[in-house]
Amino acid sequence: MEIVSLKNVNKESKIALLEKLGYNSDGKYVLENGKKKLDEYTQKEITLENMAILPGSVIVLNEASGSVLKYLEEHEDDF
Repeated sequence: MEIVSLKNVNKESKIALLEKLGYNSDGKYVLENGKKKLDEYTQKEITLENMAILPGSVIVLNEASGSVLKYLEEHEDDF
């Protein structure tokens, strides 16, 4: 699986992508149901700067926290 970096994507495009996936943003944080979304593995807040979306999923993770590795380990049979 290829992971595509979102670091060079502008803020407006990131927010539009989040909205397509059912999330939102206050301009800094990723929001889910109006609340700051927490990374499901680390419980850290996800920002537009550190968000990662795995191809083929709607899961938003904190790319800097090791969550991507944890996700891949947990779902290794899916790849």
